[in-house]
Amino acid sequence: MTTPGAPSPVSGLLAARFARYAGLVGAVLLAVAGCLGGALPDAPLNVTPVSIWRAPGGAATLACWLVGTALLVGAWWSLRAGAPSSRWAYVTAGLWALPLLLAPPLGSRDVYSYACQGWTYAHGVDPYAVGVAASGCPWGETVAPIWRDTPAPYGPVFVLLAALAVTVGGGLTGTVVLLRVIAVAGLLLAALCLPPLARATGVPTRRAAWLALAAPLVGVHLVGGAHNDAVMLGLLLCGLLVAVRWPGRPPALLLAGALLGLAVTVKASAIVVVPFAALVGASGRTVFRSGAWLGGGLLGALLVASALSGLGFGWVGGLTRSGDSEQWTSPPTAVGFVVDYAGAVVGRDPQAVPVARAIALVLLAVVLVALWWRTWRRVAADLGGLAAGSGGLLDASGGLAVGRDALSAASGGLPSISGGLPAGAARCRAVLHGAGLALVATVVLSPVFHPWYATWPLALLALSAARTTWFVLPAAVAAFLALPDGTNLARFTKAPGALAMTVLLLFLLLRMWRHAPERSLRP
Repeated sequence: MTTPGAPSPVSGLLAARFARYAGLVGAVLLAVAGCLGGALPDAPLNVTPVSIWRAPGGAATLACWLVGTALLVGAWWSLRAGAPSSRWAYVTAGLWALPLLLAPPLGSRDVYSYACQGWTYAHGVDPYAVGVAASGCPWGETVAPIWRDTPAPYGPVFVLLAALAVTVGGGLTGTVVLLRVIAVAGLLLAALCLPPLARATGVPTRRAAWLALAAPLVGVHLVGGAHNDAVMLGLLLCGLLVAVRWPGRPPALLLAGALLGLAVTVKASAIVVVPFAALVGASGRTVFRSGAWLGGGLLGALLVASALSGLGFGWVGGLTRSGDSEQWTSPPTAVGFVVDYAGAVVGRDPQAVPVARAIALVLLAVVLVALWWRTWRRVAADLGGLAAGSGGLLDASGGLAVGRDALSAASGGLPSISGGLPAGAARCRAVLHGAGLALVATVVLSPVFHPWYATWPLALLALSAARTTWFVLPAAVAAFLALPDGTNLARFTKAPGALAMTVLLLFLLLRMWRHAPERSLRP
């Protein structure tokens, strides 16, 4: 019997079918925009939206990109509560990805940086010592100017993969194709890991798969742009799956640590998930034993990857140059911009961006510790008493106390992790949710933000969050930030964007403060 006022199954299926084909049309339009004015090797650099519009076919390029993005985002958003079935979600995500798989590089020129870094290593030059401009890469002119003189910021595993693509692919086209194949392989690994992880956390697979795989950012940037974030996510989810499937077992923890270590040697941001993985199947003092086994696997992967590449740990130094790009889409950078603007009004030049970024990194360390402590308390306590035992992050020690309701206000609603779930599912869900929030904090407090960074926490939150709007909405907005040729709209909205981001941060901080429960202030 149908509940009065509720949509009928037939109408729901028709709406889902409409969303599927609306999104497919959107993906085709994006592919057309890529063919007309995507990130092609010979496309002009340092362009503006106005110059794109005035170029031959520019109006059609921008129209296809805008309408296609709107259709794809709207279709994904309309089913954010979950697709009709898991199979339906996988088939639809594949349909949407197919046109983007066949299109030229979209939304970014990073794939050319990957190609040149792979070429550099394949020709005996250390990509962590020189930029692609000094390495002699024949494709250096295809790389965005801001990254031509910066060393590779990626780990040795991805440098090896890029060098393999160069060696097998031969020319630039073959290399780009193989780099896209590598990215798709990472997504396929993530897609294989999603169903068992969803079952472990008690979340419907049809929702987790839809949010994590059909997201426009995934299709445009991980498939179309061939970003190495896809490889990182595949290894990350695989490592977490091993830890969840065989909790607390030393061989499994070693393997999980090794997989997570490989994810770190693709992109270092994956490191924030590792402490949370140690909490699966652990309670009380056993968390240290689990952490030791996990850390052993992680360290082993780092050492082996660094030794096989012959580059050692030189890749760590390359991470310091990732902040060369200054855009208001990074909240700390936006705050620094606003302080600089205020200083200019009174005739001073505070140079606040580096200071704001440094403060944000310190705050990130504090937030990560607090999130881990809060998750540990949930895991270590009896599940029946979790609600009473997790009201504050560090209130048991009389230190920093940020209540769950305060974080809920900031995130749009933190779920009641254990409500109605079996003990094992509640524990897995708590751990993955903590790891997802750690990635959110990493994205928000990092010196630089690019749209595809939003895919990092997307999969983990799709597997653990009770409410979806608070993290789906930013991912939907981020899909509109880049143009098909890789031009970032944040470059042309610096002042208004920085002001808007700062106002948003103040609003969220005020909301957190107003909703913080009084008990979080008690010792």
